Amino acid sequence: MPGLAVFDLDGTITRHDTLAPYVFGFLARHPRGWLGLPRVLPCLLQFAVGAADQGMLKSAFIRSTLGGRRRAQITEWTRQFVQALPARGIFPDALARIDFHRGRGDTLVLLSASTDLYVPELAGLLGFDHSICTGVAWDHDRLVGTLTTPNRRGAEKVRCLEQLRREFPGRPVSAYGNAPEDVAHLQMADRPLLVNGNRRARRLAAARGIPSTTWQ
Repeated sequence: MPGLAVFDLDGTITRHDTLAPYVFGFLARHPRGWLGLPRVLPCLLQFAVGAADQGMLKSAFIRSTLGGRRRAQITEWTRQFVQALPARGIFPDALARIDFHRGRGDTLVLLSASTDLYVPELAGLLGFDHSICTGVAWDHDRLVGTLTTPNRRGAEKVRCLEQLRREFPGRPVSAYGNAPEDVAHLQMADRPLLVNGNRRARRLAAARGIPSTTWQ
């Protein structure tokens, strides 16, 4: 039976975080947007003292920098960003593993805390069958930037993988992630693999019998 292959994005497939380069790349082409960056500071301070979570910080960052932009502007930049990413920002070993699962007939799922501003487009480019990511709100043609879904990390990835198991019953699950927060959903997989994890992530993975590797 074909399996289910679930990949994290940032640090697993890509060499770095994708949201900051996405936003700053847009601002480099629309410099007036830099003026909104100081509006992130109150939420950043709240995050630093534990009064705001990563989802709240993500929303504040998007609202302050991209809020109010028209859909056509965002769509055009998304196309440019996604098309350029494989040449400079993706691990060849990740592409090889994606191809391996595709060759076996597995269903490919990109499960990421990054946003639907660009994750579905990137998933399509890489040949994924499905993408699950953090949603952001629009007001008709204008980007708002508040989150329309939970931030897809940690316990939320566990919930998403549980839902995938219900949708694809009996399928053996392979899962790939890189962060300490990914260990919780990796341990639910039949064939988990921690990729490029930091020391804490490797320690947590080892304690749960999850193998680790480094992708180049």
